[in-house]
Amino acid sequence: MSDIKAVAVDGFNGSPLVPTGNPMIDGVGPASWANRADEPDRTFHGAPKIVPMRLDPTFSVAKGDPDPRGLPVEAADKVTAGTVIELWVDRAEPQVRYYEVQLSGSERRIMLPAGFVQWPNFGLWGNDRLLVKAITAAQFSDVPAIRRDDQITLLEEDKVMAYFAGGHLYATAARSEPLI
Repeated sequence: MSDIKAVAVDGFNGSPLVPTGNPMIDGVGPASWANRADEPDRTFHGAPKIVPMRLDPTFSVAKGDPDPRGLPVEAADKVTAGTVIELWVDRAEPQVRYYEVQLSGSERRIMLPAGFVQWPNFGLWGNDRLLVKAITAAQFSDVPAIRRDDQITLLEEDKVMAYFAGGHLYATAARSEPLI
């Protein structure tokens, strides 16, 4: 187990912790993760449960539904962070779990959890994009990486989810301050 990268506000037991580094990367507070198995979740038949749609021909975007591949991803600061290049599906519960995003001006690809995405126009009219209010465009470059391009492990899932969840509190200085 690693040391917690935070210090207590004061000397009392139960005192709040203040991050000492980048809490979204260091896994502090809402950006913390469980040390789950570093292997993919599996279907009943033993195949990796979450895979890119390109690897499972039984999945497709329904005829008549909009396809988000090729759409820009707009971050909390209204800057385009990248472009959706692939959909990752859950074979056990047929749905999109992640959007694979090619970052702007980079060769890097990251996983964007579907639960952190808003799709305001849903392909119904022009100027379509996916919105991510959890983090800024610059913070997309620090999203935890996955090792393979054909599966994601339970540990990798937890770290990616934690990073975006942590952004709701830590992405900007104003978010971690009191509301009153």
